Amino acid sequence: MELVTPNFGLLFWQLVTFLVVLFLLTKFAWKPIMQALRDREDSIEMALSAAEKAKLEMQGLKAENEKLLAEARMERDKILKEASDAGNSIIETAKNKANEEGNRMIAQAREAIENEKRAAITEVKNMAAALSVDIAERILRKELSDPSAQQALAQDYIREVTLN
Repeated sequence: MELVTPNFGLLFWQLVTFLVVLFLLTKFAWKPIMQALRDREDSIEMALSAAEKAKLEMQGLKAENEKLLAEARMERDKILKEASDAGNSIIETAKNKANEEGNRMIAQAREAIENEKRAAITEVKNMAAALSVDIAERILRKELSDPSAQQALAQDYIREVTLN
C-alpha cells in the first residue's frame, strides 16, 4: 500500500521540484513560448486579413472585368450594327444606281426607237411622194384622153408599187 499512498517527504520534494521547474519555465521558457504564440497569432491574423483583402480585390476585379466585358459586348454590337447599316446603305445605293441606269437605258432605247420610227415614216412618206410624182409623171406623159385608160394605167402602177 505504500505505493498507492505517498508519504509526506515525497510530496514535499515533488512540490519543490514542481515549483522550481515552474519558476524556470516562467523565467526562461514562458516568455519565448508566449512571444512565439503571439507572433504566430499575428501572422495568422495578417494572413487572414490579406486573404480577405485579396478576396475583396478579386471581387472588385471580377466586377471590373464584367463591366469591361459588358462594354466590349456593347461596342461589338454597335460596330456590327454600324457595319450592317453601312452594308444596307451600300446595297440600297447600288440598287438605286442600277434602277437609274436601267431607266436611263430604257429612255435611250425608247428615244432610239422613236427616232427610227420617225426616220421610217419619213422614208415611207418620201417614197410615197416619189412614187406619186413618178405616177403623175407617167400619166402626164401618156396624156391619155380616155379616163378608163388612165384608170387602168394607175391600177398597173399601184400593182407595181405594192410588189416592191
